[in-house]
Amino acid sequence: MNLIRSFYIAVFEWLNILFKPLAMLGLRWQLFSVFFYSGLAKWNGFLKPDPGVYDLFLYEFFCPEEPREGALLLCDPKTLEYVDGSSTVAYIKYFAVAAGVAEIVLPLMIIVGLFTRFAALGILGMTIFIQLAVFPTWSHWVNPAMWWAGVAAALIVIGPGKLSLDYWLGLEKKTSK
Repeated sequence: MNLIRSFYIAVFEWLNILFKPLAMLGLRWQLFSVFFYSGLAKWNGFLKPDPGVYDLFLYEFFCPEEPREGALLLCDPKTLEYVDGSSTVAYIKYFAVAAGVAEIVLPLMIIVGLFTRFAALGILGMTIFIQLAVFPTWSHWVNPAMWWAGVAAALIVIGPGKLSLDYWLGLEKKTSK
């Protein structure tokens, strides 16, 4: 039994050394591609938010024609309109732009591996907000939110790996593995 145990440990330590950097880069790429391309869709050029994003946030996310049970509804539930002069619309527009910025900046930090754990924490926070406030259904949690949360959590706990600026700048503990 000790021979099997020793062999098992040796094989997977070797595979860990060989493949872990690539696996961590793959996880970073997965989060990058989902959130970065979503973020790009919210812009009409450098620092020019797409006005359609405001409608997406105002009417699809927070005041849809068919309200989603448990979702955050920010308009009048009877009329499905926003109150004239309400600061709610200004806040929603602000958060639409903030989400667009976060969906560009955080994935870029993740893919190059700079302050990866903080960026993944931001993505995890966005994922939890999307799940709880925008699409609070089990089917959305199972696919795609669970995958985003799982990858972000892995990056927070494990770190970005050796193929990252964090590692090469000494922000991650350098070990023999």
